[in-house]
Amino acid sequence: MVETPQRRLLRREERQEAILHGAAAAFARTGYAATSMEDVADACGVTKLIVYRHFDSKENLYRAILQRVFDRQAEELLRGLEHPGQPGLGVRTLLTVAREDPSAFTLLWRHAPRERQFAPYANELRAMSVKAVRDLMAISSDDPMFDAWTAEVVIGWLVEAVLTWLEVGAAARDDEVITWATEGLRRMRAGWVEAAIPFTP
Repeated sequence: MVETPQRRLLRREERQEAILHGAAAAFARTGYAATSMEDVADACGVTKLIVYRHFDSKENLYRAILQRVFDRQAEELLRGLEHPGQPGLGVRTLLTVAREDPSAFTLLWRHAPRERQFAPYANELRAMSVKAVRDLMAISSDDPMFDAWTAEVVIGWLVEAVLTWLEVGAAARDDEVITWATEGLRRMRAGWVEAAIPFTP
């Protein structure tokens, strides 16, 4: 007699995580408007009723995915700050979270800003990230416009570096890309600062 393995029932938190993960993949594949809650349920391997037990609307589900990525970034950033000697804090933080759920990371940074109803929310999360970059890199000069530009470019560059690595890179070489990105950013910023300082003969 062949015994059928028993299915382990997921705790509520585990089920929510599974739904967020599956829904992110579905939304990233076909976009918010074209993805139904039936599609989400299929991607999660559950019924639509179970999805609705955890998230009462498609919009709230999408927002929960975005917020989860942002919260994980904050958690990883704080963890990294506990080890001040470790290089590459910014790119390491983003890449760690991106590897956990590439689809969700891509939704936050690439898709959500283009979705009319989520763009303000995504831009608000980006603004908080820019402020963190500005504070951590101590971006402050006598030129507020230069400072604002620098902080925006840094977060944009780091995000695109990670998104591109997800597409063309291998997880086994993540430490290498952290080194490349960190050194590249250091040199770029040094060049910006040098170019912004008026030359006095």
